[in-house]
Amino acid sequence: MDTSTQALSLHIVCPSCGAKNRVPRERLADAPDCGKCGTPLMAARPVDVSAEVFDRYVAGTELPVVVDCWAAWCGPCRSMAPHFEKAAEMLPELRFIKLDTDRAPQQSAQYGIRSIPTLLLFLDGKEVARQAGAMPAQAIVEWVRRSLGA
Repeated sequence: MDTSTQALSLHIVCPSCGAKNRVPRERLADAPDCGKCGTPLMAARPVDVSAEVFDRYVAGTELPVVVDCWAAWCGPCRSMAPHFEKAAEMLPELRFIKLDTDRAPQQSAQYGIRSIPTLLLFLDGKEVARQAGAMPAQAIVEWVRRSLGA
């Protein structure tokens, strides 16, 4: 495949099955689904990602990925959840995922998650920013934009 065709499409990993999907840029707003399992790829809400899919997702998705590292027992995590959802609605061109640190101890250790909630921002499979502590939606959006240089 020539590079001009590749530039017109993006790879987005399915948050459910982990399959890599190629989506034409002009179709990103058309609610594309995974070609393997039918899961929506561009939902304007955070999606829970399993430990098994997490590494493949952040490495293979060619859009910025914002990760909420959280746990069910964490009060600040639960209070920030609606703000994270609102930020996802405000930035639909990015992918927002949630990683339960209790169910993903390997990733928690790999990324040095020492407190929760912690937000991670990935670009091209690499962590480019991190922020610990609960934040309101607008602060999340501003942090993401500042971190991406937008």
